[in-house]
Amino acid sequence: MRSKSSAFLVLLLVSTALAVPAYNVIDLSALPSYTKSTAYSINNSGQIVGTAFTYASNSWATLFDSSGSGNNVKLGTAVSIPPSLASSINDNGQIVGAAQIVSAGTRAMVFDPTGGGNDIILSDSWSVATSTNNNDQIVGYSPISSAGARATLFDSTGGGNNVDLGDGYARSINNNGQIVGYVGGYSDARAILFDSTGIGNNIDLGTLGGSYSWAYSINDIGQIVGYAQNALGNNYATLFDITGNGNNINLGALGGDRSVAYSINNNGQIVGRAYDASGLKWATLFDSSGNGNNINLNTLIDPGLGWLLIDAWDINDDGWIVGYGRNPAGLDRAFLLTPVPEPAACLLLALGTIVLRRRA
Repeated sequence: MRSKSSAFLVLLLVSTALAVPAYNVIDLSALPSYTKSTAYSINNSGQIVGTAFTYASNSWATLFDSSGSGNNVKLGTAVSIPPSLASSINDNGQIVGAAQIVSAGTRAMVFDPTGGGNDIILSDSWSVATSTNNNDQIVGYSPISSAGARATLFDSTGGGNNVDLGDGYARSINNNGQIVGYVGGYSDARAILFDSTGIGNNIDLGTLGGSYSWAYSINDIGQIVGYAQNALGNNYATLFDITGNGNNINLGALGGDRSVAYSINNNGQIVGRAYDASGLKWATLFDSSGNGNNINLNTLIDPGLGWLLIDAWDINDDGWIVGYGRNPAGLDRAFLLTPVPEPAACLLLALGTIVLRRRA
């Protein structure tokens, strides 16, 4: 009897494990009086930043409670007003972004993570900070000249010793100090690997055969993702050739003709958004080989939860994913996806439990 019941328990646990979704979903809530939110960045400690908002011009930079308990921190100072956003957090807990300053306009910021207002303003002119690495190096853009936005390596102390990287928008800096972004407007933008010295030896990362491209993220290995136009005029998530020789990889979509990759972690996992054949957009985990085995993240969660995951903005080295979607109540909310144990691990745990019981 014991062997039969043990065998049955193994089968039950295995079948249950195989039915377990790949990710848990946590609603990160918003701020008091704010109904909506989106999460843009997660570090390797699981700290998450983004914005809470009611509408586009009424947004506030937010440090989210990753447990989903709603103990979120409103970031900013007594002189900052909406809109503001927290765009990136490094493993040291340094948070950067931008805030509207009373009578001064938008400024790149290092936010006080306690919400106490001891923030650092990084520029005396219009500017936005987009990324920070574990060396507390910060990049973004500011209008250093009348020609338009200039990619910028900010002095993190707020001392003003910022480095002008040339025309364009710096969007990501890795722990080796490599910086990527883009130059130009929507119809003629080019993904760029910026020269961090400011000398101007920037590298054009090319396209997929079309006219434009944007780079959003670079990991410590030097892998770069974003999107590019192909020869047919469609935009696809792209893994760029860092040398600029054009050996870029089209990461495809979900049966549709559009996609974008927003983040790549140090394990080469890529997340973003892709469209299906009917034109609907979904948070997506991309196949980095370019073979098209992309996964709609909605298929990796429990469908009974009632979530629709729309954008995956960032992924840390543990595979935790943040972004925004529509929760069961129909609200646009920041989400956190955390991997659940793999079925094989569940099986080993089940077998180990049975062995211990039999020995007892």
